[in-house]
Amino acid sequence: MDRGRLEGYLRRGLSLAEIGRLEGRDPSTVGYWVKKHGLVANGRGRHSPRGGLSKDELEPLVAAGTTLEGIAKRLDRSVSTVRYWIARHGLASPAAVRRRDRERAIANGQRTFTRTCERHGATVFVIENSGRARCRRCRMERVAEWRRRAKARLVVEAGGRCALCGYDRCQAALEFHHLDRTTKAFCLSVKGVTRSIEALRVEAAKCVLLCANCHAEVEVGHSAV
Repeated sequence: MDRGRLEGYLRRGLSLAEIGRLEGRDPSTVGYWVKKHGLVANGRGRHSPRGGLSKDELEPLVAAGTTLEGIAKRLDRSVSTVRYWIARHGLASPAAVRRRDRERAIANGQRTFTRTCERHGATVFVIENSGRARCRRCRMERVAEWRRRAKARLVVEAGGRCALCGYDRCQAALEFHHLDRTTKAFCLSVKGVTRSIEALRVEAAKCVLLCANCHAEVEVGHSAV
């Protein structure tokens, strides 16, 4: 393989596998030519042995309930390396620590306890009815994201624009107006309770899609639908 072309690939940050796909060669063949030309493969330093992990490094992370993936990311090692050194130092597995914290909280009649979340740091975890413990903030973010996705689907299914003026620029400014208030089971606002998409569709079928301005006009009787 041509040295200049290989150098160009490596300068672009491509791995041996990526170069192999471009050249129609096996990664081991690419590696051979990289070595033969005196070049260094990208990622070589990252994957080379760097010694063991100390108990002092691992113990506080394990005690905080950090997952194997979280510890690996924090210490820039592979999951298998982290697992090996946890066992080597005789530490409990992160899963066992998390299970112990959850069971201790349940035994004390508590539904929440503090643990380290990989996204939010030290925060409150909630024990759900299933027995699973989840970060409260992660849980709230997932619920909010579900509501946004559900509204987006309903907006598209309702035509994607205000039925009166045709406004369609911002989903947040589009609202569902119940044509008959007596049939209204619940509000379809993004801040409302979480329902199944099937239940939301049934409720949306009772509505017309309006922008916030037109909705306000309809509510005060200035416009009609």
